[in-house]
Amino acid sequence: MENFNALLERAGALVWGAPLIILLFGTHLYLTFRLGLIQRYLPRAIRLSFSREKEGAGEISQFGALVTALAATIGTGNIVGVATAVAAGGPGAVLWMWLTGVFGIATKYAEALLSVKYRVTLPSGEIAGGPMYVLERGLNAKWLGVIFAFFTAIAAFGIGNMVQANSISHMLRDTFGVSTWLSGAVLAGLTAFVILGGIKSIARFCERLVPFMAVVYVLGCLVILALNYEKLPGTISLILSSAFSGHAAVGGFMGAGVKEAMRYGIARGLFSNESGLGSAPIVAAAAQTRNPVRQALVSSTGTFWDTVVVCLVTGLVVVSAGDWQSGLKGAALTKSAFSHVPYIGPWVLSFGLLTFVFSTILGWEYYGEKAAEYLLGPGAVKPYRFLWIGAVMTGSVAALPAVWNFADIFNGLMAVPNLVSLLLLAPVAAAETAKYIDEP
Repeated sequence: MENFNALLERAGALVWGAPLIILLFGTHLYLTFRLGLIQRYLPRAIRLSFSREKEGAGEISQFGALVTALAATIGTGNIVGVATAVAAGGPGAVLWMWLTGVFGIATKYAEALLSVKYRVTLPSGEIAGGPMYVLERGLNAKWLGVIFAFFTAIAAFGIGNMVQANSISHMLRDTFGVSTWLSGAVLAGLTAFVILGGIKSIARFCERLVPFMAVVYVLGCLVILALNYEKLPGTISLILSSAFSGHAAVGGFMGAGVKEAMRYGIARGLFSNESGLGSAPIVAAAAQTRNPVRQALVSSTGTFWDTVVVCLVTGLVVVSAGDWQSGLKGAALTKSAFSHVPYIGPWVLSFGLLTFVFSTILGWEYYGEKAAEYLLGPGAVKPYRFLWIGAVMTGSVAALPAVWNFADIFNGLMAVPNLVSLLLLAPVAAAETAKYIDEP
């Protein structure tokens, strides 16, 4: 297992090397300027995102699509992933993660717009969309759509399932002494209860859970930061300086530190907000919207909430605690950082992980099943759901030291065909934006 994990680490470093980081961040920057700084419409996008009106063909409301996407994106990446980035890349990784979110708003907007534009109505009457349909119908490259769908169907079990279940079951065991078998069984049972009802059931549940869990977690982190307010200015200064000075958590020369801060900050930023990954547009395509731009604006707010807000407050808590040089990693570093504020810290962490994990498992199941449906037809949906439930149990009880590396590799592989479609179809996204952006 150690050799296998080492192999995955090398593969992850290869996938997440300079070419993919440049492609990803470059796409964020290019689309930001190609779409006329679409981030300036964020206040309007936030206002639209709370609309539950039925205003066009689709399965669920715009708000339902947003919270389902947020359910999938707000997960362990916002808590454990942030700590992992800081442990490996130093405090500067927080800034690179944040910048990935700011510029990633444009990418999330573009991929949602294209997914709505190129979505299809299946023989069953259901709406389907996502990068696989964009690649097939927008670029006439179904083979790339198949590749994306394959990576998505497999990657979902990493980023959206076993990583999540493993984090929460081990946190409950270490903090409260709960058996991983018990937490796994409960988690699998709750997952089955929601996902077997399909996207409408998932969206209804997420509309209630996601806003509540996000507000409670952010407020909890703000309370922790307020109790340690004297450390906040130094924490912000350290994050800003470390992003460019190479102040890595593990020693090494300056250039290596900057590289690691960028690599882990951008990689964990993508893991968290999924801008450029191509996952969130799958559910955006199911939204009831009268034109692609309105849903694209709504979808873009997901990156803002996920990374610009939630990841930032987590990063501030982790760095301000000062444990990032202790050798602790991942969940252990997160637990140590939050425990600096007795009672409140552990409670905020436990609540965040419990709710974030469960919501992510629900949202990513929909992504995975739609990818499987694209590859194998409607008959693949129910078997995929049952495999998903079994994987929740497996992830909860198994020792999975390689699970983060596995998730990183397939995230990167998913992103490539999606980013290709975004770059080639940027003129289409720009034309649609010019056509509809001034509509009320």
